[in-house]
Amino acid sequence: MRRIASTITLLLTLLPFLSAQSALASDQKTLSVMTRNIYLGADVGVALQLLPDFPAAAQFMWDQMRATNFEKRSRTLARELALYKPDLVGVQEATKWICKKGVLSKKEVIFDFLQILIDESKRQGVGYSLATIDGESAFNTGFSIPAIPWLTVVKDPTLFPSIFGKETASCGFEIADAILIRDDFDGKIAHVGNSEYRDYYTVVPVLMEISRGYSWLDLDIDGQSIRIVTTHLESLFDADSVPHSSIQADQLTAELASTNSPLVVMGDFNADLRDPRGKKDVNPGGQPAENKFCNEQERALSRSNFDSSCNAYWKMIKAGYEDVGPNSQEPKNFTWGLGALLDGPDPAREMIARKWGNPHGFTERLDYIFIKNGISVKESRLISYQGMKESLLWDCNATQEKTKCAPSDHAGVFAQLTVSPTNQTLIDQPLPDNQVIPWVKFILIGLLLLVLSLIICLPYRFILRPLVILPLQTRMRVRAERGIEINE
Repeated sequence: MRRIASTITLLLTLLPFLSAQSALASDQKTLSVMTRNIYLGADVGVALQLLPDFPAAAQFMWDQMRATNFEKRSRTLARELALYKPDLVGVQEATKWICKKGVLSKKEVIFDFLQILIDESKRQGVGYSLATIDGESAFNTGFSIPAIPWLTVVKDPTLFPSIFGKETASCGFEIADAILIRDDFDGKIAHVGNSEYRDYYTVVPVLMEISRGYSWLDLDIDGQSIRIVTTHLESLFDADSVPHSSIQADQLTAELASTNSPLVVMGDFNADLRDPRGKKDVNPGGQPAENKFCNEQERALSRSNFDSSCNAYWKMIKAGYEDVGPNSQEPKNFTWGLGALLDGPDPAREMIARKWGNPHGFTERLDYIFIKNGISVKESRLISYQGMKESLLWDCNATQEKTKCAPSDHAGVFAQLTVSPTNQTLIDQPLPDNQVIPWVKFILIGLLLLVLSLIICLPYRFILRPLVILPLQTRMRVRAERGIEINE
């Protein structure tokens, strides 16, 4: 009897606490997010090696992009969205392939990957749209290779005749970051913006510079403000310098430092935890290695002994962010390593990947979801990771042996998140636009156009016109006058 009385007393004592905990749990907001690099469709690294043969590089890119048919693989990407139903999706390499018939012709968008994916998601019943409010969209064009007449001419006899009336056109592309939001999601968009990184990679000075940035939005979910950011840091780097991804991460963390509301930052950070590698380390993905500015990363990595000076991932951790996982140090959770045609692992990396413990040929972890400020992870998993799993493949006929392909060269990351309730009303200032205006480029291009105009105009004005055109006009006028006199 005393035990029963004691139990009742204990329950009565705990009841207010349990009720409070239950109320607290019911006030928690849940949010699901996915980061997905959808792949521009071609290997930029190989194309860069073909320069300065611009036509060869352009044709290589175009042929690979056509072979990795986005209209087909978008169906698989849309199946992923329908399967996991994330509330928001951070998209990288949302590419537009753009061509023009001639010098004075208008540009034509031949393939718009993001719009194709949006349309396909709606056809499959779980529709997504570009996050937009008041005419502003979470869509940030990072860099572009313009369609340059004579330089980036490509041939496509199956597609171009119906568009341009001939088999060739000048083509280029634009790559962007974007945030998609599920059409039936009940959260409201409060703000949207895009920003640029001041640091960029130079391929050809002035003419070809690869810039990057990020897109962001503020959500209102039942009065709770949540900030979402997606980015794609630079993959290319110079051997004897700090990686551009690391420099860009400095700016990203600095600009987000004043954000007080729950924060989700996701994307392709182009930084594996092991970077920079030792010069003698096996480095199948060609990741940054130690140099005079960057020390070799610790071998036995932990949250207490990492070196963040040249690594974007560790800079996020040092700034107080949590990696939602799954465990980024385990080889089975690597997210990059497929071949450019998506028909399986890159042959140069497959054996090493299996030796390290990844059965699908991935050798690097580059894609992450980071959280901060009162937000926690409930579940995380990799998307389209199971290599050649039938339900997540498309018919590509890339080689005679392999007729099934993955939808991207990256795996995606999905997370279910929980946002802790707060009694404070957190209102964050909009993030800076940082629209970088390339004044030097404008000035140099202007000077180039001036020189070209002088090269064309001066010979015309001082040689062709006085010595050829004016005498010819005079003779024609004299002949005409004599003809009139004869007729009279």
